[in-house]
Order: sequence, then C-alpha cells, then structure tokens
Amino acid sequence: MGLFDKFKKPSKPEPIACTPAPKTVLAPVDGQAVALSEAPDPVFAQGILGQGIVIKPSGSVAYAPFNGTVSATMGSGHGVGLLSDDGIEVLIHIGVDTVQMKGEGFQMYVKQDEKVKAGQPLVTFDRAKIKKAGHPDDVMVLISNTAEYSSVNPIDPQPVKAGQPVITVS
Repeated sequence: MGLFDKFKKPSKPEPIACTPAPKTVLAPVDGQAVALSEAPDPVFAQGILGQGIVIKPSGSVAYAPFNGTVSATMGSGHGVGLLSDDGIEVLIHIGVDTVQMKGEGFQMYVKQDEKVKAGQPLVTFDRAKIKKAGHPDDVMVLISNTAEYSSVNPIDPQPVKAGQPVITVS
C-alpha cells in the first residue's frame, strides 16, 4: 500500500447485464428479498413511503433497477430516487438512519437529472461501516407513486441477484 492509497476513491464498479421490462423493477442489489413488513423501521414497514420490498444485501453495490432518470440523490449517499421511462417512481434507501453517517461508507456515482440504464452502478456502500455505526444495512426498494397503480406486486421472499425482476406494477 502506497502513501496516498488511502486517499484514492475506489474505482467505479462495472455495469451488470440485465434485461429491463415494462412496469418492472429489477433488484438493485444481491441479497435476500423479504416482505416490506419486515423492514427494521416502521415508516418503511408500514408502506408510508410506498409499497415495495426489502433486500437484506449480500452485495455492496446498488444498480439502476430500470432505464430512467435520477430524480433525487441524498447528499449523504444513502439513497437515490429514480423515475423509469414508463413512469415508475422508485426510492432505493440503503440502511436505516444511515443519514447520520454523513456519507461515510457511501460512494454515489450518479447525479440528479442523469439518465441511467438498467444495471448501471448508482452507489456503493460499506456494509461493515454501516453495521459498525449501529445501523441495519437493509435496502428498501419502494414504489413512491404507489397510489398511481392498481397493484404493486413484489416477489415472494427468496434470494435475489441484482438485475432480477423483484416488483411489477399494473
């Protein structure tokens, strides 16, 4: 390790291969999908911010879950809002109370109004730092405009790979 290595930003992860589909949200991370009601925070668990799914991550990169546009980024890097080309609004929220980390352990690769392609890296997160800070590292994938759909259909609890369909809307 050289003198300045600790100051270098990690290199941006490569995009993953995936196939977007209409009215479908792909898993942004590898892990175990569980019901939203199992989210470690009542605001998420009760669907107050929208219906969706929780992924207990095994990976540390969140990828774009569809083709669309970045509608919002959290300054601390713990979340990103996206709008799909077919109108689905999604919030990807990494951890609970991770805003308190003030960006430590997060590296955002996109900015507001940027166009993204499914499988493009959005943010990396250090699961060990999140846990060391005393926070769950669960990744909430929420349909922010749930009220615009007659149904939001998350997959049943199961292991998922980033890029695999996890939510459909109609």
